[in-house]
Amino acid sequence: MATAELGMGERLPQARVACTASRGGLLARHGVALKEGVRDGVPIAIGYLVVSFSLGIAAHKAGLNAVEGFFASLLNNASAGEFAGFSVIGAGGSLVEMAAVMLVANARYLLMSCSMAQRFEPGTPLVHRVLVGYDLTDELFGIAIARPGYADPYYSYGAMAVALPGWAVGGALGVVAGDVLPQIVVSALSVALYGMFLAIIIPPARQNRVVAALVLASFAARWSFTLLPLVSALSDGTRTIILTVALSALAAALFPVDERDGVQEPAGEKDEGASPAAGSRAQGTPADCGVSLDAA
Repeated sequence: MATAELGMGERLPQARVACTASRGGLLARHGVALKEGVRDGVPIAIGYLVVSFSLGIAAHKAGLNAVEGFFASLLNNASAGEFAGFSVIGAGGSLVEMAAVMLVANARYLLMSCSMAQRFEPGTPLVHRVLVGYDLTDELFGIAIARPGYADPYYSYGAMAVALPGWAVGGALGVVAGDVLPQIVVSALSVALYGMFLAIIIPPARQNRVVAALVLASFAARWSFTLLPLVSALSDGTRTIILTVALSALAAALFPVDERDGVQEPAGEKDEGASPAAGSRAQGTPADCGVSLDAA
C-alpha cells in the first residue's frame, strides 16, 4: 500500500506538468515545433532567394515592376507555375490562359496537399490545413512529411516564415537587377532559370528511362507545334496547356506509378492496436488531462 501511494505521488506531479503544458499558451504547446520549422526553413530560404532572383529577371522581361514581382512571388510560391505565368504575360495572353497554364503547372501540389492532409492529427481545424496548403512547396512538403508522428502546422508556419519572404524578396531583387544592369548581363542571368529547370529534369531522367523519353518527346512535340498548321496559330500558353495535359495523361495511362511507392505511413497507423490516446502520448501531450490514477 505504501509503495502504491509512493508511485502515485511520483506520477501526480508529472501528470500535472503535462496537463499544464497542454492547457498553456500557444508557445507552450507549439513553440518547439515553430522554432524547428524556422531552423529548417533557413537553408530553403537561401536557395529560394537565388532561384527566385532568376524568376525576377523573367518578370522584368514580361514588363512587371519590383512591387508587382514581389507580390507575384509572394502569392505564387512555385517556380514552374510562376515562370509559366510570366511567359503568358510576356506573350500577351489572356487571364484565362494564364490561370489554366498555372493550374496545370502547379497540379502536382494537389497530390502533395492530399498526402499532407493525412498526416495531420484528426480534428485539426480547416484553417490550419488551408494555411499550410498555401505554401506547400516541394521543399517545405519534404521537411514536414519527413517528421515522425502527426504533422504540427506550426512547424510548417515556422519554415514558411523565412522561406516565403526569401522567395518574394528574391523575385523583387531580380526585377530591380533587370532595371539597373546592362542588357547583356540581364540576358546572361536569364539563362540561369533554364539551368534551374535542367537541374530539375536531368536527375530523374537519368534514373528513369520513361521520364527521359517523355522529356525528349516534349521537346519534339513543342517544336512540331510551331510548324503544324492548326496548332501553330494558337498562343504559346494554349500550346503549353495542350502539351502538358496530353503528355501527362499519356504517361499516366501507359506507365502508371504504384501509389504506395515512396509513401510514408503516418505514425500511429503502423501499429493496428495503438489507440488515439497512445498516439497523443507519443507526441508528449496527454490525451486527457483528467486521467485518473486510481487504477495504479
